[in-house]
Amino acid sequence: MQTFFVSLTSISDVKKFVDAATRCAAEIDVLSGRYVINAKSIMGLFSLDLAKPVKVEFHGTDAESETFRKDIAALIAEDGE
Repeated sequence: MQTFFVSLTSISDVKKFVDAATRCAAEIDVLSGRYVINAKSIMGLFSLDLAKPVKVEFHGTDAESETFRKDIAALIAEDGE
């Protein structure tokens, strides 16, 4: 499992993130506080507080992770900041 943070500050950011997650065969979770949401669920993501970066847990191969991270490179936040 790999973890990193993403910043989803607009509707288009959330849509881009969900589209990239949907194209990926691996399971991807988004964590915010005590909530764990499927990254492929746009409604689930909109239920979170997106004012600050959220943690992503990627459950897949290194190759899948690399492809996913390239797709969302503009959304990746540094250390949850």
